[in-house]
Amino acid sequence: MARPRVVVADFIADDLSPERSVLGDLAEVVALDAKSEAELTGRIESADAIMLYHNLHLTESTVDRLTNCKLIVRCGVGYDNVAHAHARTRGIPVANVPDYGTEEVADSAIGLMLSLVRGISLLNSRLRRGVGPWSYSQAAPINRLRGKVFGCVGFGCIGMAAAVRAKALGMEVVFFDPYKLDGYDKALGVRRAETLPELLSQSFVVSLHTPLTPDTRHIIDAAAIARMPRGSFLVNTARGGCVDLAAVPPAVTSGHLAGVAIDVMPDEPPPADHPLLVAWRDPNHPCYDRLIVNPHSAFYSEEGLRDMRVKGAEACRRALLGEPLRNVVN
Repeated sequence: MARPRVVVADFIADDLSPERSVLGDLAEVVALDAKSEAELTGRIESADAIMLYHNLHLTESTVDRLTNCKLIVRCGVGYDNVAHAHARTRGIPVANVPDYGTEEVADSAIGLMLSLVRGISLLNSRLRRGVGPWSYSQAAPINRLRGKVFGCVGFGCIGMAAAVRAKALGMEVVFFDPYKLDGYDKALGVRRAETLPELLSQSFVVSLHTPLTPDTRHIIDAAAIARMPRGSFLVNTARGGCVDLAAVPPAVTSGHLAGVAIDVMPDEPPPADHPLLVAWRDPNHPCYDRLIVNPHSAFYSEEGLRDMRVKGAEACRRALLGEPLRNVVN
């Protein structure tokens, strides 16, 4: 009898020792390192379990071709790149790994915030190219962080971890999450905003920690930014589609946003002619100094990456053994 086959669809190219440490006695593990869904054709249909990262989408057409799949595990928190609802109609559970990079993403969100609000990135950018005086005044005004409002949009594991870190800096944390049960505000000593406009209007920093859903797509757009105080900051380590990126350069140019940090884009890598990148790369545009762009790296640490791979493999092991599944999202 053939051994079960676990396919790692993308992102992982060669060394499969983390996955084989969990699955090696039970299944064959194969890494496809696909860059597009089309590259999966003829290679994934008979898989007993699939591990999916974020380099491609698994759409309904691919799900329909799966003949023996017991689980699709999205090795990460978000699962907008897999047709999870359709998979359920085919009897295929989809799970995620909601806790693999909680510390890393929260640390990154706070790190990006500090780089913006303390003028660290701006001053480095200007001094490196010889613009302006060798003085803190280039970043003025910089305001004390203690007592300022950290607005957390989404209050899952990462949002809460970021909130705890912001509190440690003396910030007042306000969160908006209509899906969160009552009581978290009292347990963590934070405040709950009943509406998004309520949160936006009082936030010195807005940090996004939501999945990408129809409700959260472009949850931060030009109208939302206009509700934020002039001179406030925006940080997105969630999903690229949560921010309407077309609204960012005008808001930075006008000074309404004093700084923006973007770790995630709707398409990764983004096209070189994306208007946000064009502004970011133009030394004559305010975004050159006031916009930080990272390559979807907030999740990464060596420990976090191994957690993601091992936890994804453990989910596959449970599915192959017929054990109760965890973190099923469909």
